[in-house]
Amino acid sequence: MWETYYTPRSIDEVLELLARYGREARIIAGGTDILIELERKVRQASALIDITRIPGLDAITLDANSWIHLGPLVTHNRVVGSPLIVERAFPLARACWEVGAPQIRNRGTVAGNLITASPANDTITPLWAMDATVTLASVRGRRTLTFPEFFLGVRQTAMAEDEMLVDIAFPALRPNERGTFIKVALRRAQAISVVNIAAVVELDGPVVRRARLAYGSVAPTIVRAHEAEAWLAGKTLDEAAIKRAGELALRAARPIDDVRATAEYRREMVRVTTERALRALRDGAERADWPDRPVMLWGHTEGRFPTGPGPLATHRVDGDEAIVTRINGQTYTIRGANDKTLLRMLREDVGLTGTKEGCAEGECGACTVFLDGMAVMACMVAAPRAHGAEIVTIEGLAQDGNLHPVQQAFIEEGAVQCGYCTPGFIMAGAMLLAERPRPSRWEIAQSITGNLCRCTGYYKILAAIERAAQVEA
Repeated sequence: MWETYYTPRSIDEVLELLARYGREARIIAGGTDILIELERKVRQASALIDITRIPGLDAITLDANSWIHLGPLVTHNRVVGSPLIVERAFPLARACWEVGAPQIRNRGTVAGNLITASPANDTITPLWAMDATVTLASVRGRRTLTFPEFFLGVRQTAMAEDEMLVDIAFPALRPNERGTFIKVALRRAQAISVVNIAAVVELDGPVVRRARLAYGSVAPTIVRAHEAEAWLAGKTLDEAAIKRAGELALRAARPIDDVRATAEYRREMVRVTTERALRALRDGAERADWPDRPVMLWGHTEGRFPTGPGPLATHRVDGDEAIVTRINGQTYTIRGANDKTLLRMLREDVGLTGTKEGCAEGECGACTVFLDGMAVMACMVAAPRAHGAEIVTIEGLAQDGNLHPVQQAFIEEGAVQCGYCTPGFIMAGAMLLAERPRPSRWEIAQSITGNLCRCTGYYKILAAIERAAQVEA
C-alpha cells in the first residue's frame, strides 16, 4: 500500500518530507481513514509520514483571547475527556462522542476528520457552527483559512500537497451562548451520519441575539442555514419561532438519495433536528444525557500516546529495517512486515492468531488490542507504528497461568457462541475494568459499542463483564 513509512520527530522533518514527495506523500495519525482509502485505492501514497511520535501536537489550549486551539494529534476521545471542551465548546464534545467507538476515538483525530472532508463527518459541523479556522504549514510558510475557504467539495480541501494541518482554532462559547450537536444515523454507534446538525445560540435573556445552524450530510459540504439564522435574531424561542426556523432551514439543504437515506427523508430530518436542537437550547437540556464519566478504554493514559526525541525512523517495504516492539512483555524484532497492518503482523509474523480479522476496516472490534495502554483496532494501525511501542493481545491477558477475570467470567457465563468475536469483547471488557473497576451496566454496554457479535449473544457478554467486575471488586 506504501513504499516507505517515516516516523519523524519534529514538524520541520514532516514539512521537508512533504516538500520532497509532494502528492506521493500522505500524513498518517490515527489511520482510521487513510488506511481504508489506501486499501480501496481511493488514495495513493509512496510515503506515509507518521506524526504520532512528535511531542506537543496533542494539546488542547485556551489562549488569552478566549480562542480554543486543537493540535493535529488531538483525538476524538481527548476532546470528549477535556473539561475545557465540554464546558466551552460542547457541540464539538458531543460530536466527538458520536464518532465510531472507543477504539476508533482513541486513534482517530479531529484534524484527520477535517482533512478527509466528507460532508457526513461529524466534527466538521460543530466547528463550522463555531466559526473555526485551520492553520496549514509548509516549507513556504503558514496560512490560516476559514472553513468556507478550506472545504471545496466532497472530499476536497484547499490544502496543498506539501502542507500539514498544524492548528484548529475557534472562539470558546461565552457564558450567554449555548450549543449542541444532534446526529441521525442507522445505528446508535459505529454509524455514519444520515443527517447531523450543530446549533449555537447567543441569548439575551430569552431573546436570541445570534444563531448559527450548520448541517452535515445534506449537501456536498457542510452548510449553514443563513436564512433561518437571520430570522431567529431578535426572536424568543417559542414553539412558533422554532417551527418557522425548521422550515427555513430546509432551504439550505441539497441532499441526495443514497444507501443510507432518501433525499426526502434527509430534508425532513433537517426540519426535525433543527426543532429538537432549538428546544433543547431553549430549555437548557442539551447536556441532560451527557455522561459524567464517558467510557474511553484508554486505561490510565489520559489518552496520550508516548512521544519524545529521537532520530527519524524509516521502514521501507523492500528494506531490511526491523520493527522492534514489545508484545505481551516480550521483545520482538520483526522484518518483512513494513507494508502490513498491525493485525496482519501479529497473525502472520508473530503467530498470535487470537486477534481476529472480521472486517479489516474498524467496524467489528474482533481485532482489538492494547497499543501503549489504549484499546485500538489493530486493522487500523500500520505495522511500523508498533516500532518502539508496547502491545498486549488476548494471549497476554492471562498472568502466571491464571486467566484474566473477564476470560474466566466468559467461561462461567457461557458468553461464547461461534467464538470469533470473543477476543475483541474480552479485550474491551478487560480495558474497561482497568479504567473503571466497578462499571455500571450502561458503562459496560458503552465499552463494547465497537464490537459486533454476529451470533447476537450480547446478553451473556454483558453478564460476563458484570461478573468479572464483581470478582475484581
